[in-house]
Amino acid sequence: MGPTVDPLLAAEAGSALVREIEASGAWTRDPELRAAFEQVPRHLFVPYYYVTSSGGGHERLWGEDPDPARRARWLHGAYADAPLATRVRDGELLSSSSQPSLMAKMLQELDLHDGDCDVLEIGAGTGYNAALLAHRLGEEHVTTVDLDPEITESARRHLTAAGYHPAVVTGDGTAGCPERAPYDRIIVTCTLTSVPRPWLAQCRPGARILAPLATGLIALTVQDAEHAEGRFLHTPAYFVPLRGGSTRAPHEQHLGGLPRGALRHELFRFLLELTAGSLDPYEALALWQREGRPVRERFGVTVRGPHEWAWLDDPEGPYAWPLA
Repeated sequence: MGPTVDPLLAAEAGSALVREIEASGAWTRDPELRAAFEQVPRHLFVPYYYVTSSGGGHERLWGEDPDPARRARWLHGAYADAPLATRVRDGELLSSSSQPSLMAKMLQELDLHDGDCDVLEIGAGTGYNAALLAHRLGEEHVTTVDLDPEITESARRHLTAAGYHPAVVTGDGTAGCPERAPYDRIIVTCTLTSVPRPWLAQCRPGARILAPLATGLIALTVQDAEHAEGRFLHTPAYFVPLRGGSTRAPHEQHLGGLPRGALRHELFRFLLELTAGSLDPYEALALWQREGRPVRERFGVTVRGPHEWAWLDDPEGPYAWPLA
């Protein structure tokens, strides 16, 4: 059972969220996604979440709070266009519900189509994204995988409360889900440092993989089990790392001499993340300055057999770095 709320208040909050997402231009190529966001109630997927308290810790808001003012705060936050921390352990964020407008953009960039379009989601989270996919494509076409059995159990419970029953699998997302393959799309809701090879083998030729990598979103087209390639989207993206590890902060001990202006520049930080372990940060700075502060869309990733590398402008060009 999900939290009990006034259906009129929930509908009003949901409509306001849809209007806010629509204003961002998220549905320009797939207006059917709008219906998914209209009809899938987000509050059922975040029966509680954490906000930063005035003392710097985490305050829990939940839908069964006996205080009506705090329940109203919870409902308002559930339909805010903002990420929500749903699992915190020892002060570390383990799982979250992503910002809805970013989810909408990612789903549009996934380039879904009617008919037989089978999707694998890596990182079940609250189950909300799987519900949106199930509404858009039909639940029989959706599989979501997570390593943590507590996360998959709560996602399954939320999905059931909302009336959706896609396949929810507990397992290592880097191994994909071979028993449900092949897939036409793979969407990843946790940050990668490299592309797991089993995903390519479980995709149909021409499949699309959309994944957070180095504070960006890489969109790969799969040629076959040994080859995939694609460019970054312009959209910045910050997700919990795959397997729930700590966020990588490359070269932090060596960044003291770099100009503060560069370190504060979001695109330079993206380049540092992308080249971590492969390129000295001062070389990265020289490249960034020489190439006119290149935007994300100029970068890409190639997977070919045992090799995997990131590149600027051309996968066979002079600027290429092996991924971690």
